[in-house]
Amino acid sequence: MIRLDPATASFSAPPSVPAWALTSSGAPSDGGAAFRAGAALGALDTLARAQPAWAGAWRQRLALSCAAASMRLAGRAEDAAALRDAWHLRPPGGDPGPAGVVFGAWRQLARQPPAATPDRLGKILDQLGLHWDGGVLADLCSQVEKLEVSQRPAPFDAAAITAEVVAMRPDAELFGWWLADLVLAQRLGWPQPLPLLMAQVFGPSFRIGAGGGRRIRPGDKNFERAVCVALVAAAADACRLAAELARRAERLLAVAPKLRAKGAGDVIFLLLSEDAISGSLTTKNLSRFASRRLFERLQQLEAVHELSGRASFRLFGL
Repeated sequence: MIRLDPATASFSAPPSVPAWALTSSGAPSDGGAAFRAGAALGALDTLARAQPAWAGAWRQRLALSCAAASMRLAGRAEDAAALRDAWHLRPPGGDPGPAGVVFGAWRQLARQPPAATPDRLGKILDQLGLHWDGGVLADLCSQVEKLEVSQRPAPFDAAAITAEVVAMRPDAELFGWWLADLVLAQRLGWPQPLPLLMAQVFGPSFRIGAGGGRRIRPGDKNFERAVCVALVAAAADACRLAAELARRAERLLAVAPKLRAKGAGDVIFLLLSEDAISGSLTTKNLSRFASRRLFERLQQLEAVHELSGRASFRLFGL
């Protein structure tokens, strides 16, 4: 029998960002932008602290969005589909390639508590293809600790750490955005960070002028304001995604009693925890043939989505 902790099985509608916070008429002042960001993050706060059954899939899909935007910043061509393939179709323990390794950095951010240690940051930098002196990393961790007890609005501190990283290493902007989400989670007391800001870097929040002109970069004039505006958009996107996944998870768990495969519980757990899983998944309770049959059944019941659009090497998710 497939069991689920009742405390995580609530399907009440996730919160949404207030419509007035999303209003885009006119350029807000620094204070107005911070106020809107506070309202947006307040709506997101409930989700960030809760542990609904589908929280893992939600966090990992946010990580995928940030990883896809990272490819553009890094001058690479991989999109979300290519990143999914690199990560989920590799052999167990296999190398996901340079793009997949970057995806792995965002996945790690979404899984672990928002702690910054020289060892952890050094490993992330290695994943991003960057290498820093240990003493510099220790100083950076000290700065993160100081921001944790800051009295400024949390979005301003997220902006500050990104600008600091870029000032130290102009080639490390991607790492600065990774660290910004960590600092934001620390300041707001979230158990794990939510990958948010990188997905907005090339959006209108960081563009000068209504026509979408030059991108506002870390340390530029009005950068803090732009981060606040970007957090409104990021929180709205995250809340919409949460509502979508909550509905899909409800459907998946509703059909669970109809599944007879011995390893069905393992598959359902993974679908709730991951952005995607392979249609040829094997476990100690599930053969490749049984896995294929199970996913066919889940598709018939409209409980999963096929994400790859292929006849073979298929990926499924909520």
